[in-house]
Amino acid sequence: MPPDAASPPATRADTFSPGRAQALAIMAAGAAILALLTAREWGEMLHQWWNVDTYSHILLVPFIIAWLVAIKASELAKLIPRAWPAGLFLLAAALGLWVIGRMTGINLLAHAGAVGALQALVVAAIGPRAAFVVALPIAFAAALVPFGEEIVPPLQMVTAKIAIALTQASGIPAAVDGTHIDTPAGLFIVAEACSGVRFLIAMLTLSVLVCATRFVSWRRRALFLLAAFAVPIIANGIRAWATILVAQYYGAEVAVGFDHIVYGWIFFGIVVALILSVAWRYFERAPEAYGWNADQAAANPLVRRLESPAASPVIVLAGVAALVLFASSVTGIAAPAGIG
Repeated sequence: MPPDAASPPATRADTFSPGRAQALAIMAAGAAILALLTAREWGEMLHQWWNVDTYSHILLVPFIIAWLVAIKASELAKLIPRAWPAGLFLLAAALGLWVIGRMTGINLLAHAGAVGALQALVVAAIGPRAAFVVALPIAFAAALVPFGEEIVPPLQMVTAKIAIALTQASGIPAAVDGTHIDTPAGLFIVAEACSGVRFLIAMLTLSVLVCATRFVSWRRRALFLLAAFAVPIIANGIRAWATILVAQYYGAEVAVGFDHIVYGWIFFGIVVALILSVAWRYFERAPEAYGWNADQAAANPLVRRLESPAASPVIVLAGVAALVLFASSVTGIAAPAGIG
């Protein structure tokens, strides 16, 4: 495969070359078609981002994706996107996941399929070489999927166990029954809202971004991810214990006020600052250096194997339309009336 896409950086006149215009056309038309099919899923996700505190951080994800793409603008200028029909297999897999979600009424699968379909469309529109350069923002789009409600019950239990252990270690007599903590100051309940799930999910999203942009070593990435998982959970248990401590010595009303002040984005900000301040000295590169550049993508053996001869954008768009029609017909016959 001749390294035609690894040519010298494009001039301003090349910015609107037919290849780039075709890629933009495929993405715009394909996204519109997919939006018609998965409108319900995107509506549900937008509702959760805007109205559910656990997922409010996702509102920042599109801006982060745009920033990650902008960082690679100079490298993308060296490449000519080429329609990649093989990317339709990825689209078929994503729509298959969406169909399963619709048919079973599992929102998580339907939402993941809707987002995955958009990711696959981008890969099919620009080809593997350009996709390698912007692999991180394409992959990071997975953070648009709201998830985490499944881990709320175990997080409640862990928070209760940490709080009861610290309370008893502080010399305050206390007993725990599931998520109920009985103390002389009153009965405390680790409710779903107090499980710490929103901080944990937001922290994990941030940690993935930090690992991909600031670290090279997989060992450091693993350690940072571990810290990003463990520290918010431990910190939330300490917050619950501190609330009990304040109630014991200053009264329940003061404790409620303390909890409302601490349990918010201020608390999350302190946890983030703590983790990042410790990790800062171990960062290995600037964000601009993340991923592959155009020359590395062109020389990558996997990219060379994946690349195929230039194909007409019409083929890709026709494939997108055919897959959408098929998925629509399947869900129209088999899907339940609504998703719970």
